Amino acid sequence: MKKRNTCDLWFTLLILAGLLSPASLAGVEKKAQVGFRFLENPVSAAALGRGDNGVLGVTGADGVYANPSAIAWMPGKADVTLSKTVWIADMGYSSVSAALKGPLNMTVGVDYMSMDYGDFYGTRRAENDDGFVETGVFSPSAWVAGITLSQRVSDRFSYGLRIKYAYQDYGTAQVATAGKNLSDTALVIIDRDYNHGAPAMDIGTTYAFGFYGIRFGAVIQNFSQEIQIEREKFPMPFRVCFSADMDLMSLLAPDKVDEHTLRLGVESLHPRDFKERIKFGMEYTLHKSFFVRSGYLINYDERGLTAGIGIRTTLGKTHFVFDYGFQEFGNFKNVHAFSAGFGF
Repeated sequence: MKKRNTCDLWFTLLILAGLLSPASLAGVEKKAQVGFRFLENPVSAAALGRGDNGVLGVTGADGVYANPSAIAWMPGKADVTLSKTVWIADMGYSSVSAALKGPLNMTVGVDYMSMDYGDFYGTRRAENDDGFVETGVFSPSAWVAGITLSQRVSDRFSYGLRIKYAYQDYGTAQVATAGKNLSDTALVIIDRDYNHGAPAMDIGTTYAFGFYGIRFGAVIQNFSQEIQIEREKFPMPFRVCFSADMDLMSLLAPDKVDEHTLRLGVESLHPRDFKERIKFGMEYTLHKSFFVRSGYLINYDERGLTAGIGIRTTLGKTHFVFDYGFQEFGNFKNVHAFSAGFGF
């Protein structure tokens, strides 16, 4: 067992060394270089409450959204989680995920998340007093569905792979296919649908060091080919995340760890189109049933403080979980996330 744990650690360090390449850490700031930005939105209310630290600590079925290796640490045999997030500007999104343990310490998960952008009023230019005419109401939408395979190869190490398909519908636009301007008699205007879907992949690992509750996680998200709409090409929001956390209670009061835990974590996020971002989070647990969370995000334009609570209860062999997460969003309205799930 000791030899295998040593191999697991070296494997994790090799992955970390590969991810910490000059390309991933280059200080080039490239804004507006990716699409399908909804894939970056936090899903788990528990993770959002502790500073959007989701790479470690979320062991329910909704853990696949931040780290596909997370579900390998699921305490029961099966888990189902539903989440709802009230986002900014009257937008929101919902998700459902499920995970089931199988042979060889393998865990399989499936997930689906849909984005609601609300209603928009379409217009196009016209030669009238207003300079435009209305083209009706349209409602952009987006969704992603995935399947995850994760394995806990030892009591300390797990890996996971999530294959997903993301789709975005921008609505219908009126496009001129002939003519030079609005007064051109040869002007031809047609309706054209703008929607596109493409596959993508997430890869994640988790390693528990076995003392003071110290853990490390590394994730590559949204690895995909470039997508082309009209003449422009862009990738999905590719990013690399590193995370570490520990249980401070095991260090400060080891005789109390059965009643209290106090996890402190930090995530380093390296997106394709922005500079490095840091996310701090803390979670206090009482009797493994009541959770209080808080966190802070650094190098974001609007986001900063987060907070949340959670409740876990057991009825027979089934456990039930409810989590709430809050995030301040600067000039926009605050974000509220809710998750509910059960497992056995």
